[in-house]
Amino acid sequence: MRTTNQSNHHYPFKTSELNELLERAAEALALKYKREGTFTNPTNVKEYLKLKLGAHDREVFAVMFLDNQHQLISFEELFFGTIDAASVYPREVLKAALNHNAAAVVFAHNHPSGIAEPSQADRRITQRLVDALKLVDIRVLDHIVVGENCVSFAEKGWV
Repeated sequence: MRTTNQSNHHYPFKTSELNELLERAAEALALKYKREGTFTNPTNVKEYLKLKLGAHDREVFAVMFLDNQHQLISFEELFFGTIDAASVYPREVLKAALNHNAAAVVFAHNHPSGIAEPSQADRRITQRLVDALKLVDIRVLDHIVVGENCVSFAEKGWV
């Protein structure tokens, strides 16, 4: 569901208010998992990422940096694109993972169209990222595409 910056009777929140509300919900969820568990279950990861990326109106590529226990070290939105594409640079992803001393990562990006089916370009960049991170022993646990629903590369056997 999309809103505009102008209030109307259909949407009680402005876009900025909705984004702030979703961000607070995502942070509460992250704190829960930091205290109570890990991001090893794709359902938990999808729930968190839907809150973090679901409201963007352009493609955003993000990374969850995880420790050896798959607890969240940091979530970063690294690349911002247009309504249907975002350029992703493996060198920058690798640099960020090393800066966080991550043992594992989960990639995520949104499809503002709402259709979460991964493209061939999504699959190609994921493989390039897996190959780059493998060189420095950082595990890629998943790549989640967020739309109206979420698609997990791990659940499809692609990572």
